[in-house]
Amino acid sequence: MPARGFDHLVWAVTDLDATAARLEALGFTVTPRARHPWGTENRLVQLDGFFLELLGVGEGADIPESEGDVFSFGAFNRDFLSAREGGSMLVLESRDPEADRLAFERAGLAVYAPFSFEREQRLSDGGSRKVGFDLTFTRDPNDAVNGFFTCFNRYPENFWSADYQIHANGVRTLKAIVVVCEEPAMHHIFYSAFTGEREMRATSLGITIATPRGDLRLMTPQAYERLFGESVELVDRQPRIAAALFSGGNRSQIEARCRDAGLETRVAPEGLVVPASLGAGLALVFL
Repeated sequence: MPARGFDHLVWAVTDLDATAARLEALGFTVTPRARHPWGTENRLVQLDGFFLELLGVGEGADIPESEGDVFSFGAFNRDFLSAREGGSMLVLESRDPEADRLAFERAGLAVYAPFSFEREQRLSDGGSRKVGFDLTFTRDPNDAVNGFFTCFNRYPENFWSADYQIHANGVRTLKAIVVVCEEPAMHHIFYSAFTGEREMRATSLGITIATPRGDLRLMTPQAYERLFGESVELVDRQPRIAAALFSGGNRSQIEARCRDAGLETRVAPEGLVVPASLGAGLALVFL
């Protein structure tokens, strides 16, 4: 089965609109607010085949609990937000949800009951279209904090919008997502099965898995601080989705936008960094 590239990153935040406003100040186009049937709400940044999903818990949310083999997306993110903001779930593309499930089972990964839903998505012209997704959840046995699933997009022609993919800062593409962990080698078996990619590159700085859409980089807190210029605290020694790296942007323009908005940036070996402390728990890095 072909390797799976990144589909999106769930970014759990307490104030959806405030975080969206910071992203707009950086030059990103952010979609209008949408609501899931169980009451979580999101706003998106669509790139070239990948998107950031800003996710919060809406008013009057009626979130079911996880039970047995039923995984509750809403409860997972609600509970994540009770501890902190930040990247909460890594999501890979799916071509066939049942094939993903079987592949995970064969690799010895935990699987959950199939889960599907539909919602309305507002368009830039004020109209709306139906979008729908099939989610296949799994978990890393050495990670009790972060979530993982593949996402099959039922109506990609309705979901993706050329208008939403145009960003004033010029960003087009996800380059990498960084997960900070104490021992990258403890997680490589899971991530190899999750991505479907056997080949990986190991160095003194960590492990890199090249997916068809963006690299997955596992590194220690020490390596992360050296490359990105900020420290990451691992609560209870659990991994943390620390940063998203983007290419195609105009770094000098982004830096000027941050200066105008009063947002701190730093130049680090890996690029221009908007620190996690200003980004609701997720660092944004521009190459």
